[in-house]
Amino acid sequence: MNEVYEFLKKCGTYYLATADGDQPRVRPFGTVDIFDGCLTIQTGKSKDVAKQMIADPKIEICAFDGGTWLRLAGKAVMDDSVEAVSHMLDSYPDLKAMYAPGDGNATVFKITEATATFTSFTAPPKTVTF
Repeated sequence: MNEVYEFLKKCGTYYLATADGDQPRVRPFGTVDIFDGCLTIQTGKSKDVAKQMIADPKIEICAFDGGTWLRLAGKAVMDDSVEAVSHMLDSYPDLKAMYAPGDGNATVFKITEATATFTSFTAPPKTVTF
């Protein structure tokens, strides 16, 4: 999990795929944290992406650092506790202009049942689970 976290932090932007009924949706994301032993991402509950992850928690994340790409499949489990949101916002203080712990909107999603595969053209794929 730490290797996935470090890779996503290094990339800065990654792409999160969700399902909206039978239509896949992909958008850029940039938040990633480790809280309470779990990899987490952050969004607002009012956003379509949050509604999609609540309705169907299966997600995929894809990121590329210029030589290696990561594909992560897992389940997104909402955690809107004040502690989880505070931890994330401390890592991304610019988001405090839009979100606050306990505001009824800010939430994080823990990534569970995850399988992450690092792939490049120069090395065999490496898969980790958490």
